[in-house]
Amino acid sequence: MDATLRDTFLQRWERYFPGADLPITFEIGGSTEGIGRAPAPKGWKCFVCDLAKVRQGTSLVFDADAIGCRGARFYLGYDTERFPDFRYFLSHGKPGVVEGERYKRTPEIVDELDHDHVRIPAEGKDIVFKRWDRLTGADNPDAAVFFARPEVLSGLFTLANFDQADPNGVICPFGAGCSSIVYYPLLEQRSENPRAVLGMFDPSARPCVPPDILTIAFPMQRFEQLIGYMEESFLTTGTWEKVRKKIARSNALNSA
Repeated sequence: MDATLRDTFLQRWERYFPGADLPITFEIGGSTEGIGRAPAPKGWKCFVCDLAKVRQGTSLVFDADAIGCRGARFYLGYDTERFPDFRYFLSHGKPGVVEGERYKRTPEIVDELDHDHVRIPAEGKDIVFKRWDRLTGADNPDAAVFFARPEVLSGLFTLANFDQADPNGVICPFGAGCSSIVYYPLLEQRSENPRAVLGMFDPSARPCVPPDILTIAFPMQRFEQLIGYMEESFLTTGTWEKVRKKIARSNALNSA
């Protein structure tokens, strides 16, 4: 990570989004020197819950053993196949075998959903999560992920669409909470025209985040472009100044 880019964003973020949480980043196969490892969970645990420490500034290294959710192991690339009876798990269940989450009406819809799944293999690799201000020259993150309230999301969403005519600069695909902050941003990072990913609508992951928080994740090659556009965008206008003051007031209230 270029220190100038890191620090430029920090300065601009505080100017236009005063007091708002910094994004976290992840890198598959990144440097793990001096970083603690996430412990292996005892039983099932939502991976999104573990990221609370990263949001607070503690860098963490995850491997396959640190992921206690089978869905997360799949979306983070450690498992190559869905677990048995997943089609029933995501739909209406299978009596005596698995209780259904009822996120899809039928197992056939689940089958169709998974038909075109693109694997992002991570077997044998560590995934390093850091908050933006903890990045060093040894880091080369794959994406930046914001956990944000509506006013902050408004600014990030609008910035994501600033330099293009296509109105779909942000996508919102269905999937687990971890898919919206790792899997889909990675797919976009590898595409010709990467888009931001809005997420954290998964009811199973919602207990791991505050009640008014969603996520928006930027593939890093796209995020670097947008940092350069901040100073010429709507963020410099009187319109955003009104929103900026709301962000500052909201953060003051929530930190009191």
